[in-house]
Amino acid sequence: MSSCCTPDGSCSTDAAEATTATAVADATTTVYAVSGMTCGHCKTAITTSVSALDGVISVDVDVAGGLVTVTTGGAPDDTAIAAAVEDAGYDLTGRA
Repeated sequence: MSSCCTPDGSCSTDAAEATTATAVADATTTVYAVSGMTCGHCKTAITTSVSALDGVISVDVDVAGGLVTVTTGGAPDDTAIAAAVEDAGYDLTGRA
């Protein structure tokens, strides 16, 4: 039978959980206005492009509202996010 506990009785997952908690605590959520989105394909294209950037934890696209919410591990790189949105074929018009 497998166990996550180490021979000294401590849990081997403690370090991973601490890292995750720290990453979430340092996260920054920024909302951007994006024009040109009309469907699910738009959502997928933007999510894929922005998610590939270093430091991006999550991306949520609201097609109807024209908003893209990006959560990053620290301050967002607005220039890189704008470039990723443009690479996907849309126009980031600024922070919402």
